[in-house]
Amino acid sequence: MKKFIVVRVVNIILTLVVIATATFFLMKLLPGSPFDEEKLAGLSEEARIEFYAKYGLDKPLIMQYGIYMENLVKGDLGTSFYFKGQKVESLIKDRIGPSALLGLQAVILGMSIGLILGMIAAFRHNTAWDYFTMFIAVIGVSIPNFVFAALLQYYIGLKWGILPVAFWESYSSSVLPTIALAMMVIALIARFTRNEMLEVLQQDYILTAKSKGLSKWSVIFNHTLRNSLIPIITILGPITVSLLTGSLVIENIFGIPGIGSLFVDSIKVNDYTTIMGLTLFYSAFYILTILVVDLLYGIIDPRIRLTESKG
Repeated sequence: MKKFIVVRVVNIILTLVVIATATFFLMKLLPGSPFDEEKLAGLSEEARIEFYAKYGLDKPLIMQYGIYMENLVKGDLGTSFYFKGQKVESLIKDRIGPSALLGLQAVILGMSIGLILGMIAAFRHNTAWDYFTMFIAVIGVSIPNFVFAALLQYYIGLKWGILPVAFWESYSSSVLPTIALAMMVIALIARFTRNEMLEVLQQDYILTAKSKGLSKWSVIFNHTLRNSLIPIITILGPITVSLLTGSLVIENIFGIPGIGSLFVDSIKVNDYTTIMGLTLFYSAFYILTILVVDLLYGIIDPRIRLTESKG
């Protein structure tokens, strides 16, 4: 296990170096500038040179890259061009709270409801419950979450006045965007849980467990559900990353000051350092989540640990 973790950590570092390098040079290929060209037009040539020198943009490209990578090693993601004087890591720190709260709530809500619906559909196969669950799954996957967001805003926010329509003023402001984000999670988890449990229920060890006189709930939770979780955890990893790091569309619809809206704003103004910092942040979070998922495999299914020890 230790060797596995060490190898994965080395791979993570190399992957992040490649991502940081690719992002840096791609940013330089973008048209436009992170600065207001109208303001720069009024500057003299000397003032313009001094301005670019302040941000290190007067140096050759390869030197800029070297400085950027050296700062990354120190944990410095650079200074934002658009948000004057603010470090990129400070911007991420200030914005991660709302995104993480929405993502965590959406994952918990979606996982809970999805598992329940999937289990009901599997144990009530080819009944009205099964058809209802599959209908919910199709709706959740087919309809984009921004459509659910608009419907929730209109009916629950405007028409009925139960919850705030937008903005980040209190905890109640997080309810509608959480529901909108959770719809896709509910649909995916319900469908995967149903399909995996139907397959597991046909295995010989389930018949053996029943023949031993184990209770229905013991068969469900200790044998059927546990052996159905591996494919579910596989899809839950990327879903968790995308939700915890902010939904670009949902955060803009509800006016939430999260990571997603920061990413959109930085792209609009060609804020190179913020774009690169957020891209690296997303990538690191995603890769680490995949590592956690791999470790969870061994916890859920002892056969994976056995196979690894033999290798």
